Amino acid sequence: MRRFLFLVFVLLMPAMVWAEERFPLPDFTGGHVIPDETKLLPVPRAEMWGYRGWVDIAALAVALSLSAWLVLKKRSRRGVFLLMIASLIYFGFWRKGCVCPIGSIQNVAYAIGGGGHCGYVLSWVVAAYFVLPLAFTLFFGRVFCSGVCPLGAIQDAVIWKPIQLPRWVDEGVGLFAYAYLGVAVLLAAKGSRFAICQFDPFVGFFRMSGPVHMIFLGSVILAMGMFVGRIYCRFICPYSVLMRLLTPFAWWRVTITPPEKACVNCRLCEQSCPFGAIRLPTQGEGGRARIERRDRVWWLVSVLLVVALSLLLAWLGYGLGPQMARLDPTVRLASVVQLAESVSPEKRTEQQQQIALMDEYVKVFRESGQPVAELYAQAAAIQKRFASGTAWFGVWMGLVISLKLLGTTIRRKRVDYTVASASCLSCARCYKLCVVEEPLPGGTAIREVRT
Repeated sequence: MRRFLFLVFVLLMPAMVWAEERFPLPDFTGGHVIPDETKLLPVPRAEMWGYRGWVDIAALAVALSLSAWLVLKKRSRRGVFLLMIASLIYFGFWRKGCVCPIGSIQNVAYAIGGGGHCGYVLSWVVAAYFVLPLAFTLFFGRVFCSGVCPLGAIQDAVIWKPIQLPRWVDEGVGLFAYAYLGVAVLLAAKGSRFAICQFDPFVGFFRMSGPVHMIFLGSVILAMGMFVGRIYCRFICPYSVLMRLLTPFAWWRVTITPPEKACVNCRLCEQSCPFGAIRLPTQGEGGRARIERRDRVWWLVSVLLVVALSLLLAWLGYGLGPQMARLDPTVRLASVVQLAESVSPEKRTEQQQQIALMDEYVKVFRESGQPVAELYAQAAAIQKRFASGTAWFGVWMGLVISLKLLGTTIRRKRVDYTVASASCLSCARCYKLCVVEEPLPGGTAIREVRT
């Protein structure tokens, strides 16, 4: 019933937002200035420096601690679910989805990449939001994803009949998250825009308002999420990439059976994970023995593949620098001004609507009093910075793709059902199906007998 009511809300959300946007903005008096929506780099809210910031950080720390305890010590799916709903209400609907660790990536990248030259100061609240979940990941795995993240919670609430995707599909489509992280960091570091916040598919639900196309996108993701578990978390979320990289080094990790007990290979947990994080036992010889027999050739081929693919994508990325730079507002304005100066009067009659819009941009620019030469110089400097940035983006993607390819060629021997720590979202669903952990009706634990 709860899933049905939630789905009705999701489907009605675009209509509510459209109804709100039909009416014009009220005519404020008293010197009120409507915010400029063209400024895509937000300034930290004043409340982040006051008591509200302390409350948010304390709530995040408590929620992360509870999630780690419920997942690793209590091993309670019900507890994780209740914490997830509470986090959705507080961090999502009450705090309007801001600040969130996912969006904090951009603030950190902007502060490191040159925001300090523009007077930008990274809020300690944003920095704490960025660091705390990663620190917990190093100790306890992805407990932030299980019961704290409101974006994950809103998707987990609608999972109905999840299907198991082939591993190659999961790994292949998951490359988009790595590319999204690279692009978002590049745009934020260069001072162009905060793309993660701009294309957040769920912030419109949390704020009960927003662009209709983004509400529609969020509704589509949630509708698909009824059958493919947590699409955004697995295939889009850039913050999940950072946690994927840290989770293999976690001190404590999720295990299907309790740590002090042994798996009996009952196969009941085989289809319990909606996120494809359970690895089945292998048959025959594992990949480690095969690699030992051809160690030198293998590592030589691996190094050559990583270097060659990284250099190739770096070269392609460098060539895409000018196109990527067009995402910057200054570069776009320079191209519009240049195009307006080159359009003849004859073409104005053929493209009246486009030229009228272009003239409006040019008019606003000329009223600012900035010389055209200075605008062109700024645009050229931004394009030059983007060329180096996109080259590094190519190196990043080359490393990711080559290491993913190498990982698929290694078959490691497994005798039990295990959890792929990088893919596991610590949802605790698999615990209930483990016969070693599940007690008998009389309260007696099932005896451990290896089959």
